[in-house]
Amino acid sequence: MAWDFSTEPDFEAKLQWMRDFVREEILPLEVADLDPETFAAVTSGLKERVKEQGLWAAHLPPELGGGGFGQLKLGLMHEILGRSRLAPPIFGNNAPDSGNAELLAIGGNDFQQERWMKPLLAGELRSCFSMTEPGAGADPTRLTTRAVREGDEYVINGHKWFSSNGSHADFFIVMVVTDPEAEPHRRASMILVDRDTPGVNVLRDIPVMGGAHSAGDKGHAEILYEDVRVPASHLIGAEGDGFLLAQQRLGPGRIHHAMRWLGQAQRAFDIMCERVVSRHVKDGVLADKQMMQDLVATSKAEMEAARLLTLQAAWKMDQGGTKAALTDIALIKFWGAQVLYNVIDRAIQVHGSLGITGDLPLEEMYRDARAARIYDGPDEVHKVTVARRTLRDYTPVEVPTEHIPTRREAAARKFASLLEAAS
Repeated sequence: MAWDFSTEPDFEAKLQWMRDFVREEILPLEVADLDPETFAAVTSGLKERVKEQGLWAAHLPPELGGGGFGQLKLGLMHEILGRSRLAPPIFGNNAPDSGNAELLAIGGNDFQQERWMKPLLAGELRSCFSMTEPGAGADPTRLTTRAVREGDEYVINGHKWFSSNGSHADFFIVMVVTDPEAEPHRRASMILVDRDTPGVNVLRDIPVMGGAHSAGDKGHAEILYEDVRVPASHLIGAEGDGFLLAQQRLGPGRIHHAMRWLGQAQRAFDIMCERVVSRHVKDGVLADKQMMQDLVATSKAEMEAARLLTLQAAWKMDQGGTKAALTDIALIKFWGAQVLYNVIDRAIQVHGSLGITGDLPLEEMYRDARAARIYDGPDEVHKVTVARRTLRDYTPVEVPTEHIPTRREAAARKFASLLEAAS
């Protein structure tokens, strides 16, 4: 497996522009205390500058209004955007809109792309991905929301929650069961539902750890679909394609999450290291203390390992699509989230009482990091996936392959003629 670690000069120039732009134009917005109207006006101008650089909606091909970058390049870009929660929407690739646009690019027909995807990319519409249910948890085969075909319409009934951006979205992509008698991964489909469709009841935004601290943040809604009628033309792909579409949507999204986590982890790491070299104690600075050096070295090692694992997953996706990287995607989802949590936790510990105050961004970052180990599938689900896919390569045996007495007998038989000649 060959992998070139270099970055083309032209693309590196784009990355450097992004680093400068995030540092100089976006990070200050975090503490500017702008009202919603002023914030929208300021970010509108910033979005235009991103578009001038050809970096808007970089996850989609050029013919669909995107930048046409592969997953490896997108990973490097998201690492930079991860330093601030405000950066992804300013670059046109914030969740859930980026994943929904990607899903429509893959599975949507011309009508659906014109009506929903293109306005979404232009920033004229907002979207919601409505899949999770109270009784299903991380197992989508347990979904109960039903869509029944009646003539040229589907009638949807069900209860969803943690539908990201649901209270602000103009339309919803709803995961529904269209054939409960089919095998588990062919039961579900995805259907587009406009917000103003009768029967769509957004009940509330569910308060979550690390949620809605900054301008532009959106909540996670609880939604009740009651006899919601939509035209059959709103079905994405074919009936039963729901799980396939979800896999194609969530795979790239998890890589982008993992790279954004690395950007956030690097920010926490920088805050920690600055403290370590600056804070004086009675006989020197924290940087001279071995316990502090352990925190720095361990954090650095974990981040570098997570970065390489994530870029490898991105590279595999570029080479062979989502299917080629399923194990890697599951691996980086739980490892990357854990590394983010670890580094921020250490940074808080190094700062002592200052670390848990609102005078530094660490406490807000910490809450976000804890949530990262749950959304898009909890750590345990992804660990099971990694273990199962890894163990497929091993065959049960009666005697261990490395059993030394058995190997010794086999070696004696293999080299019998040589041993006889030597003796």
